[in-house]
Amino acid sequence: MNIRIVVNLLGRGALFIALAMVAPLFISFYYHEDDLYGLFTGFLVCMITGILMMIFSRRPEGELRHREGFLFVTFAWSLAGLLGAVPFRVSGYFPSYMDALFETVSGFTTTGASVLAVVEVLPHGLLMWRSLIQWLGGMGIIVLTIAILPYLGVGGMQIFKAESPGPTMDKLKPRIAETAKLLWGIYVGITFAEIVLLYVFGMDGFDACCHAFTTMATGGFSPRTASVAAYGSAYIDVVITVFMLVAGANFALHYAALNGNVKRYFRSQEFRWYIGIFVLGCLFILWVTKDLFTSFPQALRYVTFQTSSILTTTGFATCDYVKWPVAAQSMLLFLMIIGGCAGSTGGGMKVMRLGILIKYAHREILKLVHPHAVVSIKWDKVAVAPEILQSIVGFSIFYALLFILASLIMAMLGLDFITSISSVIACMSNIGPGLASVGPAGNYEQIPYVGKALLTFCMLVGRLEIYTVLVVLSPVFWRR
Repeated sequence: MNIRIVVNLLGRGALFIALAMVAPLFISFYYHEDDLYGLFTGFLVCMITGILMMIFSRRPEGELRHREGFLFVTFAWSLAGLLGAVPFRVSGYFPSYMDALFETVSGFTTTGASVLAVVEVLPHGLLMWRSLIQWLGGMGIIVLTIAILPYLGVGGMQIFKAESPGPTMDKLKPRIAETAKLLWGIYVGITFAEIVLLYVFGMDGFDACCHAFTTMATGGFSPRTASVAAYGSAYIDVVITVFMLVAGANFALHYAALNGNVKRYFRSQEFRWYIGIFVLGCLFILWVTKDLFTSFPQALRYVTFQTSSILTTTGFATCDYVKWPVAAQSMLLFLMIIGGCAGSTGGGMKVMRLGILIKYAHREILKLVHPHAVVSIKWDKVAVAPEILQSIVGFSIFYALLFILASLIMAMLGLDFITSISSVIACMSNIGPGLASVGPAGNYEQIPYVGKALLTFCMLVGRLEIYTVLVVLSPVFWRR
């Protein structure tokens, strides 16, 4: 295994994180707040770490192969969390490095789970860093799922493989670097559009930037403790609802639409399922919560926002849905597991996997009735390869096993049943807010350190498609 090339890439990543800290540093200097020292310390730590790694791995030979790819992806997100937590801890606003690490990993994995009871206590520089790491994490996830994971053969999210790394169903460019640049352009453009709209509808420039960053990343960090509810604006709710749905869709479809092929949205089976699940979820929750709102427009405003927030795994809140009927909470829990589309910034199992699993179950029933029938599973009118189907089934099994094991451990730490299972689902699906004490009106502050460490692991595993991390943890990976 060529460790030197992995260290070289990680060193470049550390230097990139240092560069990203420059913007929060300027904001802290502008507002004359006390987070300047913490951000500058974090900048120096990232720079020194990156330089030392680059020196150690000078002139790496060879190219990135499968083993190095798995190692780099897993270590890159882990290193980002470790380095990104330095400003939070050094500034003194987090009581321990574990809390700072939890917050940072939650940011880079676009989860949005927070240990802060009051967000407004953070200075502007740290608030910007908190939002910026989600935005960077969201872009990293898009490049990872569209350009890198197909090359590693991970996850089964990509159904049709190209002859070289790139999107599967919707191949954009033949090379990872070109694909990444193209996706960056789309991501930045949509983010800028949301910033403008939020500013026009009443947010100040700073809050508009923070919310646009975390909306496009489907992250959910807000500079306000009450999240989007703090603004009390129906116009802002509508803008964020629309952009959450945009962020939860496959970015390859956005590329096609920007090139004039809007029909690709409707030809995509996953996108049709995605919108269908959103509409059905809204209708169900509207029906069971009809007595909680004073008018239908009010109900439509809050229910569509919250359904979009949960399905896309963003985690913003305009109301405390823990107070909704159990049936509505159960639907939200189901939507947490599903998540957004493949090739989006959303987490969860992904709509494509759910659709193929349902088709797989239907095929097994047909084969019981007609044992000799040959029934192929198709997605977007193309047969799903057996190895892809096996990968999806395996993913689902690992997802369920990890969820059960982590929930049992959380319960052993003294948490109630709903908090135990919803915190694990919220972190594995990269949503953030769960139910009960970790709902939109609560936080993860009261979770024991062992529980925070476990949930941090769940965030990483869920965000990196489970297989990526489990492969690196497997003893077989390290054998010659």
